[in-house]
Amino acid sequence: MLENVEWGEFELKDLFDSFNGDFDIQKGHINGLGNYVITAGLTKNGILGKTDIKAKIFDANTITIDMFGFAFYRQFKYKMVTHARVFSLKPKFMISQKQGLFIVNSFHFLNKEFGYENMCSWTKIKSKKIKLPTKNQKIDFDFMESFITELETERISKLETYLLANELKDYILTDEEQKVLENFENGIIEWNGFNLEKLFGKSTRGKRLKSDDRISGSLPFVTAGESDEGISDFIGNNVNIFSKNTITIDMFGSAKYRNYQYGGDDHISVVHTENLPKLASVFITSAIHKTSYTGKFNYGRNLYPKDADELDISLPIKNNQPDYKTMETLISAIQKQVIKDVVLYTNKKLNVAK
Repeated sequence: MLENVEWGEFELKDLFDSFNGDFDIQKGHINGLGNYVITAGLTKNGILGKTDIKAKIFDANTITIDMFGFAFYRQFKYKMVTHARVFSLKPKFMISQKQGLFIVNSFHFLNKEFGYENMCSWTKIKSKKIKLPTKNQKIDFDFMESFITELETERISKLETYLLANELKDYILTDEEQKVLENFENGIIEWNGFNLEKLFGKSTRGKRLKSDDRISGSLPFVTAGESDEGISDFIGNNVNIFSKNTITIDMFGSAKYRNYQYGGDDHISVVHTENLPKLASVFITSAIHKTSYTGKFNYGRNLYPKDADELDISLPIKNNQPDYKTMETLISAIQKQVIKDVVLYTNKKLNVAK
């Protein structure tokens, strides 16, 4: 769709007017009331929270750019901090939400130019140029609208397919799920501590496989770290393959549930929960992570299988034994609560598309 598009270059000062906040809003002013407050950084897309403290309110359908060059389209009215050097760009023309999303993507180069040592400001960027689609030498707003619509429809369709394939479309709580959730929230569930080795046997350590020795393939190869859930590569080497429905704990103590077969290096320990129901294993993963990922383990003090075996985790019990049924039901209820808004959103978007 982009191949046959004509593009034009436009100076930012010809497209936008820039504005700054007028009050130094602090974290202590955030009280959950009033308007959203925009600050610098990527956390929560730069949204600090809400406040009703008196400060300048900026229009919806505008763009904020912070000191690092991170740009976000804002479809809502907002306030801005002043100490974090965020400024607002108001288009000199009317734009829709989809057009705003398209335009803000043209600012992606800014965060590669600015940082603490060279903070972004309107003075520094107002003469910079961005490329936008054109038609008859004018900005083609219709193309922006149709492009984002088509992109959104494609992504929503993929999300719908994923939800169906993973049986996540049902978000209505059963009576049993509702009861267990209420018992959990009201502190009625009984808990006890259990040693990990006594529950699941000794943990297994992966084996080192240098990057240069890896053969390209389809088997996920797990190592330490949060990036890509710890999957560092996909390999075709003859390595020990761990079963799906197991749990990895990396050298830092970070636990992750694996619902697929995988290989692993010597920076991970595998907890053998393969005989448990899936959702019970997910619950166990959370219980392990709470115990192991506390800062105790780091580069100087790695977690090894013997450390994993010594972990004690807190679990719901019935007759003094782990109550895996309650764990399953609780995770199912929480999963439905989390996925509800996603399902309703996809349903709404797909119905609009029809």
